[in-house]
Amino acid sequence: MNRQIDSPGIAKILREIAAVLEIKNDTSFRISAFKRAAENIEKIPTTQLKNLWQKKQLQEIPGIGESLAKSLAELLKTGQVKEFNTLKKQVPQSIFSLITVPGIGPKKAYRLAQGLKIKKADQAIKTLLIAGRQGKISQLAGFGEKSQQEIIENIKRQKASNNKAIRMLLPQADQLSQKLIVYLKKSSAVLAVKPLGSLRRRAETVGDLDLAAKTREPQKVIARFTNFPERQETLTEGEKSSSRILLKNGRQVDLRVFHPKNTGSMLQHFTGSKEHNINLRELAQKKGLSLSEYGIKNLKNNKTFHFRKEKDFYQFLGLGWIPPELRENQGEITAAQKGQLPQLVKLNDIKGDLHIHSSFPIEPSHDLGQASIQEIISWATAKNYQYLAFTEHNPSQSGHSKSKVIDLIKKKQKLIDQINYSQKELIKKRSRKLPFIFNSLEVDIKPNGTLALPEEAFKYLDFAVVGIHSQFNLKKEAMTQRIIRGLSTNKAKILAHPTGRIIGKRPPIEADWDKIFAFCKEKNKIIEINASPRRLDLPDFLVRKAIKQKIKLAINTDSHNLDQLELMTYGVFCARRGWAEKNDIINTMPLDKIKKILLSF
Repeated sequence: MNRQIDSPGIAKILREIAAVLEIKNDTSFRISAFKRAAENIEKIPTTQLKNLWQKKQLQEIPGIGESLAKSLAELLKTGQVKEFNTLKKQVPQSIFSLITVPGIGPKKAYRLAQGLKIKKADQAIKTLLIAGRQGKISQLAGFGEKSQQEIIENIKRQKASNNKAIRMLLPQADQLSQKLIVYLKKSSAVLAVKPLGSLRRRAETVGDLDLAAKTREPQKVIARFTNFPERQETLTEGEKSSSRILLKNGRQVDLRVFHPKNTGSMLQHFTGSKEHNINLRELAQKKGLSLSEYGIKNLKNNKTFHFRKEKDFYQFLGLGWIPPELRENQGEITAAQKGQLPQLVKLNDIKGDLHIHSSFPIEPSHDLGQASIQEIISWATAKNYQYLAFTEHNPSQSGHSKSKVIDLIKKKQKLIDQINYSQKELIKKRSRKLPFIFNSLEVDIKPNGTLALPEEAFKYLDFAVVGIHSQFNLKKEAMTQRIIRGLSTNKAKILAHPTGRIIGKRPPIEADWDKIFAFCKEKNKIIEINASPRRLDLPDFLVRKAIKQKIKLAINTDSHNLDQLELMTYGVFCARRGWAEKNDIINTMPLDKIKKILLSF
């Protein structure tokens, strides 16, 4: 596969073809098909897309029919599609740059390119900005001073946004939104504030922020919003409905204000995703209804129904309430119609953490934890956890003899046995709930699939968490066999951060997950959902695949300090986006059941 033909690149090509079709006044159905395909492919990691192509399963992607699947196969194989090349030659190449400017659609881009004789794609936006500053845009038919100024401002904002193009990890977006929410709620005019868009869907990364404020005094709320202390510039300021500001950190924040009677429809409309809302509108149209942020309109009598709750909005359409994490056009509307939506796992279902690094001096191959075992136990006791597993990295192989490694593990085992015994006695005397402690290690799976721990050492562990920490670029078959061999040791129970990805820094490994899942199912192995926001690994799309294959999962923090123990919530979000229910996650089980899973060999 051409290295430059990745998921974002393919989505870009499909959007360009949709733009050409729009300029040529092609059918709305065909235009929409390309746009939908672009939206769905953009969400799929390139490795997964490549796997679907190799298995001739591209039509499993929502919105990809037979014809488009053939074009995508050609694109993935050769790096181009002859039909697409022919279409793109029929319009000025500059339009493909111009349509990236907010507010400039394909037809407007075509008129600008023709009217201003803009031909070169790489200079198109710069040329357009110069033309705007010279007053040339306003002289074109269909444009005026106002639209000219909007184009200039949008190009400036785009440039600022591109300079800050890195998306926020979910906790960063959470923290920023909470700061704004706390600030806005100090106004008596604000009745409630909610996040919208990808933040509310709990996507792994978030661009700029969207918030919604419930109020009966919209002007007061907008005035407070535009006076946020960290505001650098007000980009738009509506009187009654919305406003946008640019913060000093380069992030944009949109605020929408709404009347209490429209709470349900407003939240639904702006939570997205785009494809979810398109399918919902199509369902409504079949019923003679029209959807908007203000409610649901009966097209026969123009009567609009208002909804204070999202649940009532969905119910009006004959659907169960769809949790925000599921609104990604992955079959959730059909499931809601059939009453088959999952009962998603919740944070308070979690009864323990099975991947924690303490400061116990195990002389590890990687980072040592910063908090002591007792500090972590105290934290877990306050959370009412029933169990913990301490999984420091295995002792480094360099500089340690086999006997030294075993001595280190024995010392830790002895300490944990003492803690469990003393806590058992405390529970008897005081009826105090204290977590049971599992003695474990996180053990490296070496490139050949062997584990970085002497075989004899495993008998001093309750179980092992195993994972890849080096040579992430093995070929697919070699990586698959490496993982399977690493999990083949009896006490190797949990596969840690399975794809090895670090969001924004390191791509996922190439592996055959069907084979790995089949092995895990046969041998009763557990796959981790690593809650670190940099990992969120297993990713949500593989979580769903694992669940379909009846694989058991564990949500763990992989924490190296006390603060990171709180990140469990982000692992739960990832699991929910993968349609996980309580019974899919082993660490929602009580202690007696988790012991049977982890201590049986």
